[in-house]
Amino acid sequence: MRLALGSDDAGGTATLSAAAACDDRELAPLLSKVAASRQSHLAFAAEVARVARGESNGAHLLSLAPMIKESHRISLCVEILVPLARSAPAPKAIAKPLYILGEAERHLGRWLVLGEVATKSGDHGALDEAKERAEEGPASSRAAWSLVAWALEDVAAQAEGRPRPPPPDTRPTVELVARLSDRPSADRDMTFLFRLAQAKAPAAKPMLEALARPVPLADEIAMRAAMHLARDYGRDDLRRELLAIAQGQRREDQRGFAAAMLWDVGDRDEARNLADELVTSKCLANVVWASLLRAAALRREEAALLCSEPHVRWIHLGWLE
Repeated sequence: MRLALGSDDAGGTATLSAAAACDDRELAPLLSKVAASRQSHLAFAAEVARVARGESNGAHLLSLAPMIKESHRISLCVEILVPLARSAPAPKAIAKPLYILGEAERHLGRWLVLGEVATKSGDHGALDEAKERAEEGPASSRAAWSLVAWALEDVAAQAEGRPRPPPPDTRPTVELVARLSDRPSADRDMTFLFRLAQAKAPAAKPMLEALARPVPLADEIAMRAAMHLARDYGRDDLRRELLAIAQGQRREDQRGFAAAMLWDVGDRDEARNLADELVTSKCLANVVWASLLRAAALRREEAALLCSEPHVRWIHLGWLE
């Protein structure tokens, strides 16, 4: 990492994202140097890393934020802020610069990521704004903002150790869910739907059932919908479909993913037995899922869920973020 940070482009935003999660104090002078770069996006990413590591008070971010172009804001969101939203809370100083980025952000899903990082740090400005827009904003956007407000309230509750809010009554649609993803809307990413399913939102069940129909399950989105229906909504009949995929009755590259889903829905012995076969698969993703299954079984982590959003993105979809 030190060699990458010392290069002309500091290893890019991916390296700076890794530095934000690293506690190696010898990286401090390298990050400080990158934060003074004339390339505003690299400087911003390096300064975010310094704030996350407790090496900066965030003042430099306030001057850099207005200089970030849209294309760089997208890459910063994907490679720096999405991982930061999943990690330990950053210092509160990170919130105000993110609000500056948010004022220029037209994509609601990326706005949500900015808000999650700020809210997790202990600042409720984004949460208050989302609630206000859900109640007083244009009628056409209130449904989306109500979901954003719920998501931020959930982040705040987890960060503060208080009871999580009940799932919302807003019924999701493909268009609405796509808008709330940090991915481009054209990708039709269903991440937010599965977030609702994780919370057992009754309003999410009709859309999940539509995605899991018809049988056999067509793709990873249908498989994930089936997993949530089986685990969170009592659709035990869909366990058979996941088992068929894991046993090799469909595509080979989906077997490990399906076996991990069997683990998550509670069929732990079946999933563990399949892992011994899948660990020798020619498909790398199958090997990774099988290794995670074996490790979870060895640790006897009864509450451990393997098909978390990061695992799905990294292993099955191949997204580097």
